[in-house]
Amino acid sequence: MTQNTRTAYLYALGSVLAWSTVSTAFKLTLRHLTPIGLMFVSSATALLFLVMVNLIKHKGNAFDSLGKNLTKSLLPGILNPLAYYLILFIAYDRLRAQEAQVLNYTWAIVLSMLSIIILKERFRWSDLAALLLSFLGVLVISTRGKPISMDFSDPLGSGLALSTSLIWASYWIINLKDRRDPELKLMYNFAVGTIIMLIIAIASGGRLFGMLINPDGGNALYGILGGIYVGIFEMGLTFILWMKALQSGNNTPGIANLIFLTPFVSLLFISLVLKEAIHPATLLGLCVIVGSNILQKLPQLKVR
Repeated sequence: MTQNTRTAYLYALGSVLAWSTVSTAFKLTLRHLTPIGLMFVSSATALLFLVMVNLIKHKGNAFDSLGKNLTKSLLPGILNPLAYYLILFIAYDRLRAQEAQVLNYTWAIVLSMLSIIILKERFRWSDLAALLLSFLGVLVISTRGKPISMDFSDPLGSGLALSTSLIWASYWIINLKDRRDPELKLMYNFAVGTIIMLIIAIASGGRLFGMLINPDGGNALYGILGGIYVGIFEMGLTFILWMKALQSGNNTPGIANLIFLTPFVSLLFISLVLKEAIHPATLLGLCVIVGSNILQKLPQLKVR
């Protein structure tokens, strides 16, 4: 293994470890902040972090063509961070952490389906099989192991968690066509999302700021600290580590497949820190969804 490959795997494993903690961080922070509050604090933190990163990397050039960059980031910024994380945090507020994080993990299958529709990629029978498997995994998790009953524990929460996969996949496809530097466009996307949140706060006459703290005994300091953690380790630093992992090694598929470790390690943190008893249906559904993702990646005969 070359030095570059070892470095790439270290970056990737660091990303997996960080992303594995954020489901737990979401639930802990939502004890003190509302979903709107967590969105506001974390996105502002991520923006500040990304500004510092880009100032170091690009120096004064980071703010060249400011208006043009903000305009180009308008739609991506509305999708991510604004819509994606706000809906995701609402889903986490309603569901157990184990359910929300696994349902959100269906984004890989949704991305494949959108790529076929929008990017005109060839359809494969394995794509259809993967989609059906993923849907079965979703049913198992949402009904807590009773898919035939169709008795969902929280239909709205499950629907919101699933909708984030569509938002994320749409953002990813738009992002593919954006040739700007990855750190730079991420900074402008978060600038758009944070600015829109500020505009909403001002337009509400300040009422939005009164909705930031969880009314059920939330502690502002703990909430802010949690939001800062989420802003750095979910939204900012970890994306940069992951991009460096993919750019540093010569085994991109092998490195990319490490992302499949994330939901399993995440369940470990959820069990140990949040003390959630991991339902057998969650593990079964997760294995089915991960299996569907692996099936979708296998080389198969394509249908013209």
